[in-house]
Amino acid sequence: MAGDAWKPHAALVLVQLNYGGYHVITKLALSVGLNQLVFCVLRDLVALSILGPLAYYSEKRVRPPMSIYFLFSFFFLGLTGIFANQLLFTLGLNLTSPFFAAATQPLIPVFTFLLAVLLRTETVHWGRADGRAKVGGVIVCVAGALFMTLCKGPVLLGDGFSDLHLQGMAVAGKPAPEPVGWLAAVLIDLGIDLWHIGVLCLIGNSLCMALYIVFQAPLLASYPASLSMTAFSYAFGACLMSMTGFFFANEPADWNLTGGETFAVFYAGIVASAVNYGLLTYSNKMVGPSLVALYIPLQPVASSILSRIFLGSSLYMGSVVGGSLIVAGLYIVIWGRQETEKYMITSRRSPSTYPLLEVLHHRGPSIPIGPTLPSARSR
Repeated sequence: MAGDAWKPHAALVLVQLNYGGYHVITKLALSVGLNQLVFCVLRDLVALSILGPLAYYSEKRVRPPMSIYFLFSFFFLGLTGIFANQLLFTLGLNLTSPFFAAATQPLIPVFTFLLAVLLRTETVHWGRADGRAKVGGVIVCVAGALFMTLCKGPVLLGDGFSDLHLQGMAVAGKPAPEPVGWLAAVLIDLGIDLWHIGVLCLIGNSLCMALYIVFQAPLLASYPASLSMTAFSYAFGACLMSMTGFFFANEPADWNLTGGETFAVFYAGIVASAVNYGLLTYSNKMVGPSLVALYIPLQPVASSILSRIFLGSSLYMGSVVGGSLIVAGLYIVIWGRQETEKYMITSRRSPSTYPLLEVLHHRGPSIPIGPTLPSARSR
């Protein structure tokens, strides 16, 4: 990749590595019974305390004045990408299982790609190789994520027994926040099963993240202060999450944190929220929403590697094969986008049917060629 073209790709890889560390750390912290809604509130407040001052002082000169359009746009980003994204995942996780929650995450690049095509922030030419490569790469990437989630295969590293303990920690460490009980009571009266409520929450989580990524991309063209956009979005998301947390998690014991839980909150707020959302916004501005979402399936790859290193979990053949498919799908999509850029440059520089006219157009003032109409003065 020429110039600085590699930077957003490196940033997106770093984001997924950070999320892999986030999964490992929170798995340990939540195993002792930390309320997840409280965890989300504290995480968002820590992130906002970093993003707010940093954006205010670093983007004073480039930040456009606030308008009603920008205000509602930031509210929508905070509602979908911060508040609903986190809350729906928490509810879905508690009503289904960690396994099923992981299986729904590949929906994010699919939803993002479809929304980007519908909103024309991503172009697909089905009759060209670059268009087919984009679609094929998304399919390969999602297939790799699904294969990694659904097919374990034989153990390559480890004994396979320590994972049973870790899975027990994951399930025990996810106490259902109060909104589950309130929402479940309403929906059960309507005849909807708890499992299906959880499935709908996880699908909604994927759709909200896709909406956040796709809606943010064109907004960056009119609001170039990307860090301020992230901070304003987080301000709305943190307000909504705080109101929900203080209303539903009203037991004083829920807000008492141990040392390990405090470390997990600060890691989630600083790394998984402030740093990651800032990098996601920067990358979205550089490479567009479809490619940003396509890096999300790397999360289970990073989580598997870091879990093997720090938790001693086993590494399975399914993780290796699925991870290889994800990387291959990413490469195919990146190749397709590069071919699209080359095609656009070539079409703009294509030789003219009338080369003499093109030379005259570029090298000097216009010279009348052929018969001309008399000017108004000659009349």
